[in-house]
Amino acid sequence: MSLAEERVAILGGTSGIGLATARLLALAGARVIVAGRDAAKLERALAELPEQCEGACVDATDRAALDRLAAALGRIDHLVLALAAGGGAGSFRDLDLGALRRVVEGKAWAFLEALQALLPTLRGDGSVTLVTAATARAAFPGTAGIAFNNGALNAIVPPLAVELAPLRVNAVCPGVIETPIFARWPEAERERFFARARAAPLGRPGRPEEVARAILFLIEDPYVTGATLEVDGGMRLTGAPRPAR
Repeated sequence: MSLAEERVAILGGTSGIGLATARLLALAGARVIVAGRDAAKLERALAELPEQCEGACVDATDRAALDRLAAALGRIDHLVLALAAGGGAGSFRDLDLGALRRVVEGKAWAFLEALQALLPTLRGDGSVTLVTAATARAAFPGTAGIAFNNGALNAIVPPLAVELAPLRVNAVCPGVIETPIFARWPEAERERFFARARAAPLGRPGRPEEVARAILFLIEDPYVTGATLEVDGGMRLTGAPRPAR
């Protein structure tokens, strides 16, 4: 499949995996709409992206704003949801569930709102790709909150792939990827995650462009739907360390 002149909207496209995906899809010939809630970040992202990229400032937790975006976009061929709220890591015994609720509203719930709002704009046989996280399918201490947030998204991929066909619905599950979101994590949790990446078969954290290539594959292949693709360097294959007691 050629992406030449196809329109792709990326929500959460102003940094990290979303930005790398916007760049790669634009180089593949797509016309990319990059959306994010921070106007300054959006401006910086557009300054480094190819000229066929355009921007839209929208808060994905605001349904009215998403509906306005849908009306302004017109038809799109593919949708990538790469929203990231950050947070949710830490021992479950001490986890601030109020803070976790806000994290879930900023990612899992925002994904649902965005997909429902933009669904009428999507080409019938186009695609949707959700960017979740490999922690949803691993079993590492300190990740229950993140698994709750991303596991809900993984769970909806198969039923949506059936219900919305021939629209294709897939997910990419990145492992530990060197993105700016880790700057917001407590240092001890951040180091614990990077140590897990170094202990995985490929022995290092991933890069945003490596996840972007997986997203490109899911968009381009017209016979893949209902799939959840791990891009984690094999992290899920390593044993989870037992917590100290």
